[in-house]
Amino acid sequence: MMTAQALYETLLAAYGQPQWWSDNPYTVMVQAVLVQNTAWSSVLKVTAAMEEPLTPQRVLEMETDALEQLIRPCGFCKAKAATLRRLTAWYAQYDCDAQSIMHMAQARIRRELLSLKGIGAETADVILVYGFHKPSFIIDVYTRRFLARLGYGFADDEAIRQFFQRELPMEARLYGWFHWLILMHGIQRCKKNPACGGCPFYGACHEAQK
Repeated sequence: MMTAQALYETLLAAYGQPQWWSDNPYTVMVQAVLVQNTAWSSVLKVTAAMEEPLTPQRVLEMETDALEQLIRPCGFCKAKAATLRRLTAWYAQYDCDAQSIMHMAQARIRRELLSLKGIGAETADVILVYGFHKPSFIIDVYTRRFLARLGYGFADDEAIRQFFQRELPMEARLYGWFHWLILMHGIQRCKKNPACGGCPFYGACHEAQK
């Protein structure tokens, strides 16, 4: 089986230098909620179409109906609007000061995020990595499918997390890049119906050998 480092290097060679989500922590929070159960392209369209960006103050002051209408193209607008308000209220408890949160223990931040209705493990880890630069490996449907097709057979998400965090340096930047590369691979190659031709993992993939 390939090591975590070998997976990263193969993805990097295939897809090039990965992007970073955003340098604005609150933008990361907003988009991490909006992308739940929807396409990233929809999130980009919604945020690009806004006359002014969503800020913590704007989200907390905006009428509920107006917020729901603004994010409607991302789906589940009522639930996501409510989650955005809860997440923003949590952020406001720290005066919307990302630097002060970055100095907090990672376990505490993750625990507090997970206590908010609508924030699951994947969303919490996205916010930790891209928003607050904490090394918590992000596991999503693309990661699970990618590893399963390569035959790793992990029992659960915690086993996946340990695989990556045991073998790689505990660096948020690396984890963020790795997640982006897996996302690109999942979108371009390792789809629900895979496009195996030219895949950099073709020789190692159980799915491709069927």
